[in-house]
Amino acid sequence: MAVVFHGLGSDAGLKKLDEYLLTRSYITGYQASKDDLVVHAALPKAPSAQYVNISRWYDHIEALLRISGVSGEGGGVTIKSSAPEEEIVTPPAADAKAAPAEDDDDDDVDLFGEETEEEKKAAEERAAAVKASGKKKESGKSSVLMDVKPWDDETDMKKLEEAVRSVQMEGLTWGASKLVPVGYGIKKLTIMLSIVDDLVSVDSLIEDYLTAEPINEYVQSCDIVAFNKI
Repeated sequence: MAVVFHGLGSDAGLKKLDEYLLTRSYITGYQASKDDLVVHAALPKAPSAQYVNISRWYDHIEALLRISGVSGEGGGVTIKSSAPEEEIVTPPAADAKAAPAEDDDDDDVDLFGEETEEEKKAAEERAAAVKASGKKKESGKSSVLMDVKPWDDETDMKKLEEAVRSVQMEGLTWGASKLVPVGYGIKKLTIMLSIVDDLVSVDSLIEDYLTAEPINEYVQSCDIVAFNKI
């Protein structure tokens, strides 16, 4: 089961992550993996010293990225932008046709009475709401971590990121990003994005937009680092 973190741009989210890393060296497992890269990319900036465990982990991942990179697959991690919504418990509706008290006259209860127009309309509205709710749940979402590589060390990385983020479509939301050194003065853009599965194909996004004209003036290639269902 994937590990889920909420609101890593907030103090509450960072506190939870710091507590999580108190007894762990990595996000999942016993070696650095793509799960660490997902969380690393989700942090808008280097953590402050008050988050001792995050700072230790963050510096370690930064060092690995500079030296040899991270290749472990991990167990799966999901980043959500806000705290989980509190579950709303709806009390069961009173039974309109509850059994009468023992001392009530049976003749007063019409068990086979016809539905009124108002009752029929209310039932139709409830059925429509349930159907619409079911359709919404069918359309899942995914969180994607992607590496965007430039042509060389002379590529303007600011313009590269602007070009990437200029791609806008229904169901696509760009998230946090950072530049990661890959060697010989070259940096890659590591960026997070979330998609509605029924509306956006990551393969099409890469082939038809990110590595096509005019963005391919800056972008040489794109690699999917992690792909997790939300």
